[in-house]
Amino acid sequence: MVELHGKRILVTGPTGQVGFPVARALARENEVFGLARFARSSDRERLEAAGIRCVKGDLGAGELDAVPGDVDYVAHFAVAKDPRADFDADLRGNAEGVGLLMARCRGAKAFLHCSTTGVYEHAGHHALREGDPLGDNHRVMMPTYSIAKISAEAVARFAARQFGLPTTIARLNVPYGNNGGWPVFHLEMMIAGQPIPVFPERPCLYNPIHEDDIVAQLPALLDAASVPATIVNWAGRDTVGIEEWCGFMGDLTGLEPSFVETDRTIGSVTVDTTKMEQIAGPTRVQWKDGFRRMVETFHPELVR
Repeated sequence: MVELHGKRILVTGPTGQVGFPVARALARENEVFGLARFARSSDRERLEAAGIRCVKGDLGAGELDAVPGDVDYVAHFAVAKDPRADFDADLRGNAEGVGLLMARCRGAKAFLHCSTTGVYEHAGHHALREGDPLGDNHRVMMPTYSIAKISAEAVARFAARQFGLPTTIARLNVPYGNNGGWPVFHLEMMIAGQPIPVFPERPCLYNPIHEDDIVAQLPALLDAASVPATIVNWAGRDTVGIEEWCGFMGDLTGLEPSFVETDRTIGSVTVDTTKMEQIAGPTRVQWKDGFRRMVETFHPELVR
């Protein structure tokens, strides 16, 4: 097993929902470099307070000269989502960006590319496996997202072979925790009295994974890196519907969720975690415990 102690580790997307808790946890026992554009000074201050060394750069623009070339490991969590839904910009930021980053860090011992289960073709309540068909899953919500992430996977697969860089491509499913996540948006909608959109093919099932499990499983996923790249689902052991987790948050807060069926939202994306559990073991945070902690973090005044 990879031992992440006293290592030099590059984390991209360190200001984001997933990247920050990962970088913060790693910085306790490693020298961690956080790569971001740092458009806001408050982001830099937050990272530096957590012991993370800030590296200013831009994946889409290929501005990586400040990235140290001698890191031991790379955890790539950055994602480009242009607000204009610009395919050219998002292909540069995601697909070209990962290739340029892997070229820069070709001497690393392992490279983790965080992808998404949003790369799969919609398959209803079928538990998706790593070899299942890919498709434009998220277009109704994020027009460029699925295609850009599939493209990024293809480039990461190429770069792993081209540079002999052991790589894991981990397809993440609904990350959440004390630093946010999709369920927090649902909580805010409940507070505002807004109906939560759900796909007509109900229940809308996912495998939410807590940020604590993401941090805990990172060493094993790096250990599984290979050439050609290892591809694995990265998800919680519990299969939970939007309707169920909103109902649970309602029980915690006294708020009453309401739902509206629409085909303008994504349907179920539930996955098979067999391969992940063979690599890293099962996730440990039971979803109700994780959601309770999340709600207590964001709205402690509402918890009964």
